[in-house]
Amino acid sequence: MSEAMIKLDGIKKSYGKHDVLKGVNMQVNKGDIYGLIGRNGAGKTTIFKMILGLSEMNEGTVSIEGSSNEKELMRGRSRIGFLVGAKFYNYLSARDNLKYYATVKGIPDKEAKDEISRVLEVVGLQDLKKPFKNFSLGMTQRLGIANAILGNPDILILDEPTNGLDPQGIADVRHMVQRFRDEYGMTVIVSSHILGELEHTADRFGIVNEGVVVKEITQDDLKEKQPAVEIAVDDLEKAKKVLTENGVKIMREVEERSTLEDYYFRLIGGSKE
Repeated sequence: MSEAMIKLDGIKKSYGKHDVLKGVNMQVNKGDIYGLIGRNGAGKTTIFKMILGLSEMNEGTVSIEGSSNEKELMRGRSRIGFLVGAKFYNYLSARDNLKYYATVKGIPDKEAKDEISRVLEVVGLQDLKKPFKNFSLGMTQRLGIANAILGNPDILILDEPTNGLDPQGIADVRHMVQRFRDEYGMTVIVSSHILGELEHTADRFGIVNEGVVVKEITQDDLKEKQPAVEIAVDDLEKAKKVLTENGVKIMREVEERSTLEDYYFRLIGGSKE
């Protein structure tokens, strides 16, 4: 049985009269790359804030490695690295910004220099000298990831880490995320609105719609075959029936693997057009 690193039971969160989370149940297992997907405003970032303790829930329970009391939750949250927005000082370089955050995270000065060099090399910013105010969006995202992995946390939360990146930057982030799990043993939760990209990154997925995780699926669920006939019609089943009734043999049917995007729109409705 898989070991739950993070578990949410019946989480509800409202801002005034607006219900953002309406009873979220979710489980992230040790060693997962867990993809959280949903429309903008579905509640993904609020779920992250509940896990991190950045906002108080109205109802429900968060547990980290099986612990849900406040003292143990605080200890568990100290082992989580996260990118939920990137807040840095404009006049400082990447290295100097990370020096500040190393102090905040309690990393001893004698260890901080090597640790900062390590994470900057992981994200490809080791030679960058200019101040943060002159960073591109891609550089900002990379620095945010560097800060998230500073101190080598057990759990990593990345909220839209590929937002605004070009195709090469998206591929680089994908490889980083897989490396964090495979080389460093981190459990990773990552959200993205780019479903096709997340499909190639995560091995489990939580689909969020209107404040609820409506389904948790695995890569194996995406391998379920969907039978189809290669014929351009506006009513496929009727076309097959008409062909059969008129003695026309269907010579070949193809089975296509569902994409994450296909699964998502079948589950919650809407269109990818």
